[in-house]
Amino acid sequence: KLIPKNMRIPSIGETEFEKDPVVHLKLFHPCSGWTWYITEYSAEDQLCFGLIDGHEPELGYFSLEELGSLVIRGLKVERDLHWTPVKLSILEGESSTRR
Repeated sequence: KLIPKNMRIPSIGETEFEKDPVVHLKLFHPCSGWTWYITEYSAEDQLCFGLIDGHEPELGYFSLEELGSLVIRGLKVERDLHWTPVKLSILEGESSTRR
């Protein structure tokens, strides 16, 4: 399961006016180099909002259902089990220095 049922993540739109929201979860695909950082989540719609670090880092919406069905080279998207929540600004700074 990519998002545990007992995990409390703000609902979609809940952190819209926060200057620097917390990134609660990190999802990644071991073969693609893509990473999804979740700041908001709607369990009803299986919709997430956060930082998508793929070709270019960007904030946006992504479907948990689609990520759960993605298989590349026989591997699925995984949740970083060792992730510690951090402020979004920390990740945005790291993304820009990697490029």
